[in-house]
Amino acid sequence: MENEIAITDAKDASRYEARDADGNLMGFVDYKLHGSVISFRHAETLPEYQGRGVAGRIATKSLDDARDAGLRVRPACPYYQDFLKKHTEYADLVDAE
Repeated sequence: MENEIAITDAKDASRYEARDADGNLMGFVDYKLHGSVISFRHAETLPEYQGRGVAGRIATKSLDDARDAGLRVRPACPYYQDFLKKHTEYADLVDAE
């Protein structure tokens, strides 16, 4: 299943999207980019794809991209707040408001 998930930054929609091999939307996270800070605002996995690690894959990709771009992260979404507590390897990205 893992290799059937494609994570992309849909910049025109200001969100990261997860799609399956057929192109079906599995989940997403909305973000807002302001200067050098990216705020992750709302993450959602569609009900039929829950329990498959979709949200975690989106979070990992979006945080890796933020690091690569030199962005600070503001986790406004509860999912991202919890994810960052568990994945301390991303702690250096968190922007203290």
